[in-house]
Amino acid sequence: MERYVLSVLVENHAGVLSRVSGLFSRRGYNIDSLTVGETYNPGQSRMTIVVSGDEYILDQITKQLAKLVEVISIQHCVASETVVREMALIKVGADEAHRAGVIQTANIFRARIVDVGVESVVIEVTGSEEKVASLIRLLEPYGIKELVRTGLTAMGRGSQVLE
Repeated sequence: MERYVLSVLVENHAGVLSRVSGLFSRRGYNIDSLTVGETYNPGQSRMTIVVSGDEYILDQITKQLAKLVEVISIQHCVASETVVREMALIKVGADEAHRAGVIQTANIFRARIVDVGVESVVIEVTGSEEKVASLIRLLEPYGIKELVRTGLTAMGRGSQVLE
């Protein structure tokens, strides 16, 4: 199964997210990742939806989304034409003996330490899914206490605008 990233521009009002997610559940499609945020225009929100399947499933999802009144536009984000990023907050066990190793590992990935406690640190990392996953794997031996990932966010490269 292939993964597809869809950028969906919608009207920004109550109930739109529920209608979009309901469409997926009624059709039996799973959402791998979903991020939503207001755009530069406060009357619109951008949904970045990651789904797995084949071309047929992608086509069906696109057609069903297009039927929703609140959907303004839908764009399939092609990897070579799109900047795709994810952000994660990772709370890692970091007592005095291991703190330097945790910080050094975070620095290698250009991640930031955003909170320091007596027994832990919170690391913020932004980048590709692979970068985030790699950092998580390297931090696992220290003991991950908590982990939150945002899901993907996408934007067209260069002068391309996702509309």
